Parts: sequence; structure tokens; C-alpha cells
Amino acid sequence: MRMKIFRNFYLSLFCICGLSVATNAQTNSLRSRVTEIAKEGKGTVAVSILNLDTRDTLSYNGHAHLPMQSVMKFSIAITVLHEIDKGRFKLDQLIHVDKSDYYDTYSPLRDKHLAGNFDITIRELLSYMVSLSDNVACDILLKTLGGIDKVNTYIHSIGVPNIAFKANEYQMAQSWDVQYTNWAEVNGLTHLLDLAFKPNFLSPASHAYLWKIMRETSTGPNQIKGLLPAGTVVYHKTGKSGTNKQGITAATNDIGIITLTNGKHLAIAVFVSDSPVDQTTRESIISRIARAAYDEASK
Repeated sequence: MRMKIFRNFYLSLFCICGLSVATNAQTNSLRSRVTEIAKEGKGTVAVSILNLDTRDTLSYNGHAHLPMQSVMKFSIAITVLHEIDKGRFKLDQLIHVDKSDYYDTYSPLRDKHLAGNFDITIRELLSYMVSLSDNVACDILLKTLGGIDKVNTYIHSIGVPNIAFKANEYQMAQSWDVQYTNWAEVNGLTHLLDLAFKPNFLSPASHAYLWKIMRETSTGPNQIKGLLPAGTVVYHKTGKSGTNKQGITAATNDIGIITLTNGKHLAIAVFVSDSPVDQTTRESIISRIARAAYDEASK
């Protein structure tokens, strides 16, 4: 009887160790694939992957401070919705937009209302800012909040210190170097995605609206979503800089949550920073890393 107990114990121990070895082998395989793909960026590629259900993680250059560009709009949206939940604003509150809010930048909102001088709800501004990555809508919301410092303070207060918000979109457009003051560690961004995806993080209405506009993001179709199976539900926010005279692109970024076929969720952040390669290659780096992570998590 005693020998049978010991035999069962060692069998169980073998199975546990075997599972650990298999898990490590899978992680190492994914890490090798990420490392191989990242080399093509010829700049700094940073990757953070977090399975929201199993809590498995993978980090590559996860603590590098890299420019966010429009990825910061995810945090701005969270901050606005938090203020709505506090009662400071309402989702359908009207905000006046004057032509003085306009400047030379990417803005479907401005293009639709060239004359300015109109009212629009915070709900619509959030949709423009997140789903369409509208820069004018972003700065109007920041002005409504009381400035970018409000975002910096709030995001740090919820336990995500490894992100910095210093400049709005207009300020970033004035000088190449300003974009580097809005930096993030990709590990911090997957942590933020994890926090914000929890049902009790915001009110039910705010939570539903945040992830609705994240799912409706139309920018960066060749990035995280690019190689995933058709119909895969992805909630994401992109960010992209211009290219300087030296041919360097400061930021080609995408962060988001991928829904797996088993209903579980994978948070992922991929930044391609200070890269001399063309846009097709930069976006391919993001899409191939996302697909590798998706395949690994689906096993």
C-alpha cells in the first residue's frame, strides 16, 4: 500500500514537471519567434503579452521608454469616462467646437465641419478620438478635462506609473522631440489594458462604451488585426508618427485585446520605435508577432 502511494506521488510529480517543461518550451518558442521578427525593425521593438485568463506573460524590451503617439488616446478615454462616472461630465453632454480648435493635423471631425462653431457630445468626441484617432477631438477632450496633467495623475493613481503624459497632439506637432515626452513601457500598457477590461473598473455604461469604440477602431488594419483569422474580435488602439528627414519613423504602435477562439482574452502591446524600415515592414512586424501570440495562446 505504501509503495503504491509513493508510486502515485512520483507519477503526479512527473506529470507536473512535464507540464512545466512543456509550458516553458512553448514560451521559449514564442520568445524566439518574437526576437527573430523584432530584428527586422532595425530600431527598438518592444513587446508585452499577457493572457488575461491564465496570466501567462511574455516581455521583450518591456521596460523601454518609447513614444506612444496616439496610443495615449486610450488612457485619455479612460480618464474622461472616469470623470463621467464621478459625475463631473455626462456622456451626452454637449461641447462647443470653435474654429480656433482647428490646426493642420489628421482630423475627420474638422474635415466634416470645416466652418467650426458647432456642438458635439462627449460620446461622439470619444468615438472620433479612439475609433478614428482624431487629433482635434483628442485636444478638445483634453481641454475639457483641464489638460494632459489630469490624465498623467489619474493613470498613475490607478497603479500604472510606467507611462508619462506631457503633451497634447498640437504640442507634439510643433517639434519632433516633443513626442518622446509622451512615453510608455509596453509592460505598463498591457497592465492598463488588463485593469480597464475588468467589468468593475468603470461603471457598466462607461465600460461598455470604452470597449465598443476600441472594437470599432478603423486605423491600423494591417497591424494587430492584420493576420488574425477573419472575424476575430479585437479591441485596439494604434499610434503612428511621421518620418523625419533621416528616414526614421519614431513610432508605429498598436495595443489591444484579442479574443481567442476559446473565449479567453490576450492583451498585447507592440511598439516599433525609431525604425528606418518602410511602413509595410513595420506593420508586418506587429501583425506577425500578434499572430504568433494568438497561435501560441490557442494551443
